[in-house]
This record gives sequence, structure tokens and C-alpha cells, in this order.
Amino acid sequence: MIVGLLDIAAGVFPRFRHSRIHAVTEVLPGSLGPFAAALSISAGVLILLLAHGLKRRKRRAWRASVILLPAGAVAQFAYRHSFISVVISAVLLALLVRHQSEFKALPDPRSRWKALANFVLMSAGSIGLGLVIVNVHPNKVVGHPSLYEQITHVVYGLFGFEGPVDYAGRVSWTVGYSLGALGMLTAVTTIYLAFRPEHPAARLTADDEQKLRELLAKHGGRDSLGHFALRRDKAVVFSPSGKAAVTYRVVSGVMLASGDPVGDVEAWPGAIERFMEEAKAHSWTPAVVGCSETGGEVWTRETGLDALELGDEAIVDVKDFSLAGRPMRNVRQMVKRIERNGYTTKVRRVSELNEFELSQVRGAAEAWRGTDTERGFSMALGRIGDPGDGDCIIATAHRIEEGDSSPYGDLKAIQHFVPWGKDGMSLEMMRRDRGADPGMNELLIVAALQQAPELKIEKVSLNFAMFRAALARGEKIGAGPVLRAWRSLLVFLSRWFQIESLYKFNEKFRPRWEPRFMVYRHHRDLPRIGFAVMQAEGFVTLALPRLFESRRRPKPVRTCAHQETDIPAQQDREVQAA
Repeated sequence: MIVGLLDIAAGVFPRFRHSRIHAVTEVLPGSLGPFAAALSISAGVLILLLAHGLKRRKRRAWRASVILLPAGAVAQFAYRHSFISVVISAVLLALLVRHQSEFKALPDPRSRWKALANFVLMSAGSIGLGLVIVNVHPNKVVGHPSLYEQITHVVYGLFGFEGPVDYAGRVSWTVGYSLGALGMLTAVTTIYLAFRPEHPAARLTADDEQKLRELLAKHGGRDSLGHFALRRDKAVVFSPSGKAAVTYRVVSGVMLASGDPVGDVEAWPGAIERFMEEAKAHSWTPAVVGCSETGGEVWTRETGLDALELGDEAIVDVKDFSLAGRPMRNVRQMVKRIERNGYTTKVRRVSELNEFELSQVRGAAEAWRGTDTERGFSMALGRIGDPGDGDCIIATAHRIEEGDSSPYGDLKAIQHFVPWGKDGMSLEMMRRDRGADPGMNELLIVAALQQAPELKIEKVSLNFAMFRAALARGEKIGAGPVLRAWRSLLVFLSRWFQIESLYKFNEKFRPRWEPRFMVYRHHRDLPRIGFAVMQAEGFVTLALPRLFESRRRPKPVRTCAHQETDIPAQQDREVQAA
């Protein structure tokens, strides 16, 4: 990386090429001499791109380095007749060959999106670097070109044409070749990425899904997130015995698992070992998001990774739930008011819905989503009404209105639950019609809890509340200044992320709280893992924005990591006051 930066500096800044430091860098591989600005810049950019792959022990980066080092030495000898650079290149080449066994990481999953991303980033970088190149010769510029003329000159130069800016002497040649080299580098790397064979991200095969369903049938009651392992945009590794598995997705070089391993606890170490071997083979950063306390203990014990508490999962025991009593007054009054307004509810297994009802539910869920793309990863299934998901439960709210022309009939709200073993269910999705009365979420949760005994459900997992413990302890008497400051920051962030209101919303149902953890390797990996989680959950996406929508979608409020719904302002105030 240092060699790449020095090559770029040597090619761009004329004074640097005559400085003392450049006298030293002339003997480093990749530097083609003080007069080869274009080649120096190109070599510097390529070396910078190559450095990341070498850091991750990528085999292809090693191969490229083995080719680049002798090629750079030959170029330096041809331009400057430097024997020292040949010796240094030979030494570094020998070290790479000697330690080639350390560079065996396999390629990452890739697609044509990489070519588009490369074109955008390289174009932006080339324009920025081009403006620097155009302005590093102030004494040679003819006249006083404006910023618009400078940008025009850069864009023309990237395509190999002369622009409106002129220079005295041979500087125009240096600038022209440098800009042309940047343009060619952008084009060549983009074409290479666009036409190289695709290695798409792994998907859950039908055979893998069947094996996971068999494991869930035996051990699914251990983890409320177990059923989400059946997302078909995940890959899976099994233990040698086949009695346990870890599902994951690779996002930006992070091998991201969610929840606990599926299957027999005694076989978890074997599945975890396979997971870590796969991460090492590809030089991926291993991480787990949303595992239980037991899962976190096994992960940290078997791998030496560290754990961080993320928040708590709200779990309601059906036998203990009741609308009676003062603590449930707000929920009871809200539900009664909605029922008086003519709303009715239905709670059924997905297998009990006919095709017409399923099509209405799917259409309404898509229309009421609130975002351009589907969100969710760790606590989302990503589908409704699949033939293999007949045990899932659908709770719907209905109201017949005169003159209602909705394509979804009297359907006003939907909640989707996935199985949690044989006697539990986990809330996977909440959607509501924007024109429905506030309180649809409370109405359907209460209806599901009241109907649960008939469905032989004894426990219901609701939403996940980030940093719930800090919010709860920070508002109690005797809380220290650090905890109070942390709670104040969370309350401030709740203006945008609804952290506190989600905790208050869950607390209304008097649940018991189960902690959930993130497992990671190093503290320095946390920003990268956090960004990968945001990508996996759908907060960061490559989807193009909708510029021509007939109406603007309301801003969604996240009720947990896997759900999207709208909590109107009036209802949100009731949640805060609960």
C-alpha cells in the first residue's frame, strides 16, 4: 500500500519527484521513474487495489503480485537501468513464493454489481485525482481556467482528448498521459469485472432445506430464531455428524450467522468448527448476530471469539398473559376501542387459508411494506404462504367499510408468526393499512395470544429491543452518571431509530426478557460487522431510488430487526406513556 501511494505521489506532484524521499522510493518496486507519470499513477492505483487482497491472503492477489513484481522490475530497468530495483523485486518475489502457502484464501461471492460499483468509484476517484493533476502545475498553466473548465479538461482527458486547459512546455503531455492512463485503468478494470465469470452467493438448496427442517423438528424448540435458518438467501454448513448446522450469508467480506446453531447442542462445536474453517478458507470475517446466552457461551468457548450484548428479546408466556389488571389498562382500552369501531380478527395456520386469501395477504404485505426493498435477515423469513411453511400462523384484522375499493377487501392489518418448536411461535412480520385505526399491532398481538391455547402454543416471541437493559436500568433510581448518560444518548437517537419506543411497546405486554448477543473476533471488526448487518437487514442497498412514484411512502418505523410497520404519532405517544 505504501508503494502504491508513493507511486501516485511521484506521478502527480512534480516537486515530489525531485525530493529526497523520492530518491529512496525510486528503488521500490512499481516506481517507473520521475518522467513516467502516467505509468507511475497506474501502477500506484493497481498496487493499492492489490494491497487489500494481499492483506486478506487472497490467492489471486498473490498471483497478481507474482506477475507485477518482475514486470515492474523490468520496466524500471528499461527506463532507469536500475539494478537495485531488480534486486529488491527479486527478494520480495522470493518471499512471496517462499510463503505462498499462506495465500490460499478463495474468492468471495461476486456478481455484475461489482463492475458497476467499480465504475462509479473509479470514475469518482479518477475525476478527483485528475483535478489534483490539473492543478499541481500552477506556474505552467496558461491563463486562469475556471473550475468548470478544469472539470471539463479532466473528463476529456479520461477519454483521451485534449481539454480547454493549456500548459507551457511539456507539462500538457504529462497531464494528458496521466489523465488518459486513469481513464484506461477505469475502463479496463470495469470491463474485467463485467465479463469475468460470476460466483454468486450461495443459496439454500432443497436438500439443505430438508435437512434443516428435520433438525428443527427435533430441536427447534431451543431457539426462537431457529425457523429463520430456512431463509433461502442463506448458505449452510453442517457438523461432521449432520446433527447440527450453522446458516450464514456473506456480506462485504463478513461471514454473518444469525441466531444459535440449529440442531443438537452436543453437535454445535462441529458445525461451528466448519463455519470457522469456511471463514478462514475465504478470509472472511466471522460474526454472529442475535445468538442466545447459551449460543454465545458455546461460540466463545469453541472459537475464542468475544461477545457483546445487543439487547433483549420479548417473550410472552401464554398461560401468564391476561388483559386484566392496571398494568394492562392501556392495551385493554385500546383493544376495546378498536373492537367497538367494527374491527374483527382471525388467527389461523397458513395451511388453513385458501389461495385467494393467501394472494390477498401477499399483495397487502407487499403494498404496505413501507420501503422499496424487503428488510430483515436475522429475524425474518422473507416469504408468506410457502408450501413448506404450513405451520406458520397468520393473524389478520378485518373491517367492512361502505364504498371501500381496496383490492384486499376488508383486510386491514397482518401479522405473520413462524413456528418455535412444537409449542411456540415467533413474530416475523407486522404490516398494516395506513388508513386503518391506530392500535392494529396491539389488537393482533392480543388476538394471537388469546387464540394461542387453541393452537397449542405456550410461548410467543415478540420483538427485539436494542439496548433494552441500558434503557431500563438508566431510568431507575440510583443509576450512575455513565449509565444515565448512555440512556440519554439512546433516548436522543430514538428520535430517528425509535429505540426507546420499541422497548416501551414491547413492555406493554408484560414479557420476560431474554438477552441476545453479537459474537465477533476483534473490536476493530465491529464497524465492518455493523455495516454488514445494515446491508443484510436491508438498510443499505444497491437498489436504485424510485424517482417517479405517484406518492411518497410513509417513513417506516422498525419494530424489531425483522419487521416494518407504521406506529402513528398518537399511538407512539400512548406507547411512551404506557
